Amino acid sequence: MTDKEQYRIQQEPFYQQQTNEVALYEAAYRRRLPVMVKGPTGCGKSRFVEYMAWKLGKPLITVACNEDMTASDLVGRYLLDANGTRWLDGPLTTAARIGAICYLDEIVEARQDTTVVIHPLTDHRRTLPLDKKGELIHAHPDFQLVISYNPGYQTLMKDLKQSTKQRFTGFDFDYPSAALETEIVAKESGLEAASVALLVKIGNVARNLKGHGLDEGISTRLLVYAATLIQDGVAPRDACRMALVRPITDDADIRETLDHAIDATFA
Repeated sequence: MTDKEQYRIQQEPFYQQQTNEVALYEAAYRRRLPVMVKGPTGCGKSRFVEYMAWKLGKPLITVACNEDMTASDLVGRYLLDANGTRWLDGPLTTAARIGAICYLDEIVEARQDTTVVIHPLTDHRRTLPLDKKGELIHAHPDFQLVISYNPGYQTLMKDLKQSTKQRFTGFDFDYPSAALETEIVAKESGLEAASVALLVKIGNVARNLKGHGLDEGISTRLLVYAATLIQDGVAPRDACRMALVRPITDDADIRETLDHAIDATFA
């Protein structure tokens, strides 16, 4: 085994496939089609993208989008230094130059006048104009653009334009089945499966409250947090309150409902 092969094995992100999303993503990458990944918070969107970049052997550049992000934050800007001004590529420009996968996480958080900068990279042109620099970048043959967001947070002010949406292929993600989620959380935390199954049961109770007092259910990520605390010796009820209930709601009635579910589960 070569050093490179050994490194790839050591660095493999853990990802448990739910259906055929791995094969579908590989097909999209072969044709360098842009990919959109939609799903609730903490359901594995980012881990999936990390895993696919590893599996394809491509560098991954991730950008956490926010409402203050400008087009210059993506493509680059001139900076002043002791010798005058110099150009600094942004993450999108860097990815297009070197042939990386550029992942724009939670893209709806960015302003619409910022996201339009990706349009020329997501059609037949595969170009990125740097107006401030007077340069037109032709994307490296290995470059691919991936975006993700949570449809549950869409509003009139925070949504993608149709002119943006219709440049991407898409995946719908959701929380795994109870059996698969138990396997994932057990693998991530090291906690034995029987205890993890109880956590997953509580998670499903909370998810049933979405739209009835909760904006979002308990994510797989939070289940991993709770399992990790229990594995470290924290009492299960305390771990669940700390990791599963207190982060997601301040509503006294919802907290009481979930606390009762925890007490009943670990009675």
